[in-house]
Amino acid sequence: MPQTDHEGLNVLVTGGSGFLGKAIVRELLDPTSPITPLKIRIFDLKDPGLNGSDPGIEFVQGDIRDKKTVSEACKGIDLVIHSAAIIDWGTITEEEIYSVNTAGTQNIVDACKENGVRYLIFTSSLDAVYSGKPLVNIDETQPYPESHRTSYCRSKSLAEQIIAKETNSDFKTVILRPSDIWGESDPYHIASLVNMAKSGFYVRIGNGKAKTQHVYVGNMAYAHLQAASALMNGSENISGQVYFITDAPGENFFKFFDKIVVGMGYKIKPKNFWIPRPIAYAMGSMAEIFAFLMRPVKKTQPKFSRFAVVYTCTEYTFNSKKAARDFGFSPKYSHDEALTRTIEYYKNQ
Repeated sequence: MPQTDHEGLNVLVTGGSGFLGKAIVRELLDPTSPITPLKIRIFDLKDPGLNGSDPGIEFVQGDIRDKKTVSEACKGIDLVIHSAAIIDWGTITEEEIYSVNTAGTQNIVDACKENGVRYLIFTSSLDAVYSGKPLVNIDETQPYPESHRTSYCRSKSLAEQIIAKETNSDFKTVILRPSDIWGESDPYHIASLVNMAKSGFYVRIGNGKAKTQHVYVGNMAYAHLQAASALMNGSENISGQVYFITDAPGENFFKFFDKIVVGMGYKIKPKNFWIPRPIAYAMGSMAEIFAFLMRPVKKTQPKFSRFAVVYTCTEYTFNSKKAARDFGFSPKYSHDEALTRTIEYYKNQ
């Protein structure tokens, strides 16, 4: 049910022009939202074009790395939902990753404290505890690894630690860890897989046995609002806590997305063609080298990389029991509805 104790909130969504950020804004505007925003301020590098869609939406263009701009964006704000980040598959420079994901998070925390913002919901990632080795049925007691697989993974871990250190009775926070977010306008997976299917040669990696965890973008967005509502309505036990968020059992990465491709009317050809992990890893290396050599001419981030190979071929599974227990997380959209919405979206592209 929508909360009543905190109606008329001013909410800042960082990364509000991105895949997840737009979904968070949509859920905030939905009549079923657990919180009732008076104003939604979107902070991002580019305008999502939503200003005219609702009088309560405003856009502030800025870079999360600019402390002054971040502080200005936090003025008059009650709740910050910090979803801005660089998602890296192993091809972006360390300096850029840490400056956005780690230093940028420190800027947000500092700005919240400067401006008296009391509540922060942070979008982290499973990658904060991911080392490249299998993680099977883990929970939130899983420790940070001694060594992370990539700079991106470590950047999310450090960001979590910044927030945990700053949490107190006047500044309440929740950290949410999704794994693989999917849905309409997914910029990472679906379009590439559909294009492969269109070409008539559909490539999958590994042996089809490793299970990974997924969450529909609408449910991930809604989890942010459920956590915020509980936090603002006096659930003291959740402040400073970390929560895994998923809405379905673990499933092989490719078999999961095959359903969308097939649902759109495409055939998987060859039907049972899988590239063994060692060969795919070598191919990922070559793709990264090519991207590096092309960087002076054109900056690209290949979807196929060594990290992408390891990530899709390694088992990692968990559940959302802690989130359900502590702040009532429950998927807003069923798996069937999420599939239908996603398939229809891509059919119309």
